[in-house]
Amino acid sequence: MIRELRLFLIALQFMTRVPVPRWVGFEDEWLNRSARHFAGVGVLVGGFGAGVLWVAAQAWPMPVAVGLSMVATLWLTGAFHEDGFADTCDGLGGAVSRERALEIMKDSRIGAYGAIGIVTMLGLKAATLATLPLASALPALVLGHTASRAAATAVMLVLPYAGDAAHAKAKPLAQQVGAVEAAGAVLWVGLVCIGLWTLDAITASALGIGLASAAVATMVCARWLRRRLGGFTGDTLGATQQIAELALLLGVSATLQLGLA
Repeated sequence: MIRELRLFLIALQFMTRVPVPRWVGFEDEWLNRSARHFAGVGVLVGGFGAGVLWVAAQAWPMPVAVGLSMVATLWLTGAFHEDGFADTCDGLGGAVSRERALEIMKDSRIGAYGAIGIVTMLGLKAATLATLPLASALPALVLGHTASRAAATAVMLVLPYAGDAAHAKAKPLAQQVGAVEAAGAVLWVGLVCIGLWTLDAITASALGIGLASAAVATMVCARWLRRRLGGFTGDTLGATQQIAELALLLGVSATLQLGLA
C-alpha cells in the first residue's frame, strides 16, 4: 500500500501543482510506474473542477460557472496537458517531416496552429459543458478528467517513445508502460463509473456513449501518432488527454441531445 501511495503522490506531483510530503522521494523508475495512477489524479482534478462548478452555478449562469471551473482546473494542473496539445498542434499541424515535427514540439514558443488549436479546444469544452444541465455536467467533468488520463496511459502501452529519450522533457516517461500500469488505469476508471452509477449521477447510456467516444478518440490518436511519429512524446500524451476528454463530453452531450439518456 505504501508503494502504491508513493506512486500516486508522484503522479499527483508530476501532473498538478499540489505539493507532496518529502518522504515520498523520487526515482526515475517511479515516474514511469506512476502512470497507473494518472487516472487517479484525474479523479481529483475532475472532482475539484466539479466542486468549483457547483459552487459557481449557485451564483452565476452556467456559462460563467463553466468558465470559472475551467480556470480552476487550469490553475491546478498548470495547463500541463493543454500545453502539450498546443505543441502537438504546432508540430503536426503542417506537412513536415517526422524529425521537423519533433523539433517544432520542443520549441517553447507557440505558433499559429498551437494558438488556434488550444482556443478551439477550450472553446469546444466550455460550450459543451455550458449546454449540459448542472446535474449532468458534474459527473461528466469527473469522468472526463479520469478517463482521458487513462487514455494517455493506454497510448504509452501500445506505442513506443518517438523522440530522443536522452533529451526528453520527462526522461522516465520516455518508455512504454506494462500491463500493470494499464490495469491500474482501468481500475481507476471502473471505480469512478461504479461510484457515479451508485450515486445515480449519470445514466447508463450517457456513461457508455461517453466512454465509447473517449475510447474511439484514443484509438484514432494512437493510430495517427504511429503513422506520423512512430510513437508518442510527452506533448502528444497531453494532446491525447485533451482530445479524449472533449470526445467524452461530446458523447455525453449527444446522448442528452438525442434523447438517449
